[in-house]
Amino acid sequence: MKQDISFDPVEGVSVAVVPAEDNALTPEGLPIWQVYLLNHNAFPLENVIVNANGYSQPEDGEKVRTSTLRYLFEVVPPHSAVPVEPLDSALLHLNNQYWVSYYHGPKIFDKKFIFVPDSIVPDNFTHISLLDRVGVLHS
Repeated sequence: MKQDISFDPVEGVSVAVVPAEDNALTPEGLPIWQVYLLNHNAFPLENVIVNANGYSQPEDGEKVRTSTLRYLFEVVPPHSAVPVEPLDSALLHLNNQYWVSYYHGPKIFDKKFIFVPDSIVPDNFTHISLLDRVGVLHS
């Protein structure tokens, strides 16, 4: 039963959104972003699944929801970052959700990382040491 499962907190795992390495632009002149999964731990993450989607919940108006994309990484090595997906600037006005599930030994961990609308902006940039770049970090 659900009450028999212990839900330990996720530590040392984060998601970052950074500008594309070559500062690439869409045909409309908007920046292209790259989403990364970061493992700050001294151990590997195994059988990692990342569910990615975008959505909005306006008080008045029509709800918007993107397709859910799923990514599988057999192993994310310790102290490393893996690219998850490019993120189009046209989606930054949505809640961009990344639900990360992984195994560490026999235990499964999961956490939702949600970038709220219009939070992926230069004002929120921080240095991300695993990438040696600046971007928006969600931990």
